[in-house]
Amino acid sequence: KEPVIAVSIGIATLAMFSLLLSPYNKYLGMINWAMTYTYLVLLWDDGAMPDVPSHPCDKKGPSLE
Repeated sequence: KEPVIAVSIGIATLAMFSLLLSPYNKYLGMINWAMTYTYLVLLWDDGAMPDVPSHPCDKKGPSLE
């Protein structure tokens, strides 16, 4: 009944299908598969870990000497 609603739904549907069929999705998938998700986690020493510095800026531990 409302042509504006029908046209907006048609445009939204076309946009979704064009995103799914885009050639960029192939390359985005390849990049996401190849890159690992690694995040920096700060590790604070609670006294039970002698090899880990108490602060990230401290130069302690066998690998940081």
